[in-house]
Amino acid sequence: MSLSEYESFVYGAGHLNEPDPIAHWENIAREQSQWVNYLNTKSEIVVKAKNADLRINVKGRKWINCCGQANFPDGEIFTSPIENSINGQIAFTYPAILDGQLVENVELEIKDGKVVSATATRGLDYLKRMLAIDEGASRFGEFAIGTNYGITQFTKNILFDEKIGGTIHLALGSAFPETGGVNESAIHWDMICDMRDDGRIYADGALFYEHGQFINEACI
Repeated sequence: MSLSEYESFVYGAGHLNEPDPIAHWENIAREQSQWVNYLNTKSEIVVKAKNADLRINVKGRKWINCCGQANFPDGEIFTSPIENSINGQIAFTYPAILDGQLVENVELEIKDGKVVSATATRGLDYLKRMLAIDEGASRFGEFAIGTNYGITQFTKNILFDEKIGGTIHLALGSAFPETGGVNESAIHWDMICDMRDDGRIYADGALFYEHGQFINEACI
């Protein structure tokens, strides 16, 4: 992007072109709170997509509403999964970047919360080194749903990319104590999966998210 294009991108990502940006973010906070409240009552999350098939236990964990109060731009809801609960496999849509190292086409197989197989078309050696850096690095500290549809493209800046509306992300490594997470690691590595094609998310068996959008009727 040119400087002017990036300026427009950043303003759009922050909803700063809205007539009243503060009121807009306050509305986002209200909308997201209904999903946080809904998910706080659930135990099992199931993610289904052409590139993902995961079961995640979040029973007793707290979901957090990210709506412009801690970082900016914002737009996600997240929690820390039960550390030994994730089972399945996932292929991440976008390159995973950590400390300037880029790893492309990451695919993970997960059993009882731990990565048991990892592949990538670029940066595989780095990925494997990071997974082995400590005991917590091969487990997950975060599961999140990106909600900012003003972020229109991937830019290799995780502050923006993890918020892309219609995506989910999981983070290898350290968890968030405020959610009840206890996984500890030297890394917290967000990896993003696009759900806008055929993605679906279920909570305790009920479909509440499809094709990158929440189903409003689900939380009524």
